[in-house]
Amino acid sequence: MATKHEQILQYIDGLPIGEKISVRQIAKAMSVSEGTAYRAIKEAENKGYVSTIERVGTIRIERKKKENIEKLTFAEVVNIVDGQVLGGRTGLHKTLNKFVIGAMKLEAMMRYTEAGNLLIVGNRTQAHELALKAGAAVLITGGFDAEDHIKKLADNLEIPVISTSYDTFTVATMINRAIYDQLIKKEIILVEDILTPLADTFYLKTTDKVAKWHEFNQQTSHSRYPVVDQNMKIQGMVTSKDILGQDFEVSIDKIMTKHPMSVNGKTSVASTAHTMVWEGIEVLPVTDDSNRLEGIISRQDVLKALQMNQRQPQVGETIDDIVTNQMALMQGRAKGEEVYSCEVTPQMTNQLGTISYGVFTTIVSDAANRILRSYKKGDLVVENMTIYFIKPVQMESTLEIYPKVLEVGRKFGKVDVEVFNEGILVGKAMMMCQLLDRN
Repeated sequence: MATKHEQILQYIDGLPIGEKISVRQIAKAMSVSEGTAYRAIKEAENKGYVSTIERVGTIRIERKKKENIEKLTFAEVVNIVDGQVLGGRTGLHKTLNKFVIGAMKLEAMMRYTEAGNLLIVGNRTQAHELALKAGAAVLITGGFDAEDHIKKLADNLEIPVISTSYDTFTVATMINRAIYDQLIKKEIILVEDILTPLADTFYLKTTDKVAKWHEFNQQTSHSRYPVVDQNMKIQGMVTSKDILGQDFEVSIDKIMTKHPMSVNGKTSVASTAHTMVWEGIEVLPVTDDSNRLEGIISRQDVLKALQMNQRQPQVGETIDDIVTNQMALMQGRAKGEEVYSCEVTPQMTNQLGTISYGVFTTIVSDAANRILRSYKKGDLVVENMTIYFIKPVQMESTLEIYPKVLEVGRKFGKVDVEVFNEGILVGKAMMMCQLLDRN
């Protein structure tokens, strides 16, 4: 039975795209308090199918698929540029396929402007009109208003006209940055991207008997299964260890491991890998926010996903990508005696113009990563890091990084890292890493 909160979310999800939503309306429709309605609207916003725009209100928008994550809706553009919607509010849920900067003559501008575009332009009324008639939305820069007939046209065509106080260059930069951030998110693999869905998951109920485990075991040759109650909420995990020596008629809830660890679909695979290695877990149940079973994820799934991700061409660069791309192996060293060089670029500095603490941490962990890989094929997860000291290093300096393996076993590695600048020791750290076998 779904909770009231879940019923409200289902109701919102079922509303037509573009419809306006209010706390009062939801509270009335679902016979709940305004506080309950507000919480559900906020969650729907977090899940990406509702958007709140200042001076417009809250509207139902299309939920984005992973492959279309970099496409922005006009509602998101309004929030990015602190904009004001002058007309065409009913079209705010639509997505834009590209933006055109209107810094050219009218005829030339119209050659580039087509349906689904966003024309970024100053107070050029004729350009506003032609763009709308071509099916493109308009973003007016410099804080200018639009003429009344433009606003009416936008309303009739259901294509937004937005005004922002920023100039054209700033607006283009802000939208580009937002698309870039979305691309970085797209590259991060989440549990929901690789889990075994509920339909394909074998699970036991608390009322099942040990005989059912044996039945599943013969059918799948797996030995670990999540255990749920009648509401599909996770109650435990059962493995071959729990089953050992038990009578076939014993109830599963008597022998299962209660309160098992679980992950949410929105958890990153890298974070899940860390949990699984740290806790020595082979299979984790995946649950929703109400602790209902959504599927399972195995250590094999996680390893495959991490290996695949390393082969993907990265589209949006994170700070870590920028740092690790600067790292180069210095020539003429034997195995296990690698030395890396890294130039400190302006992005890698703090407000004082010296290397930031976070960047230093990334350099150290990347060097340890690389040297451990030369010893052992597989992935690794940093367990802990001790930074003994770090001295200020100016931008555009070149660092020399000396990682030294102190110990390496089947399951873990210990690495000492020293960092020099012009022959002077400027940083020293030690790392412990868990090693994941690629079996």
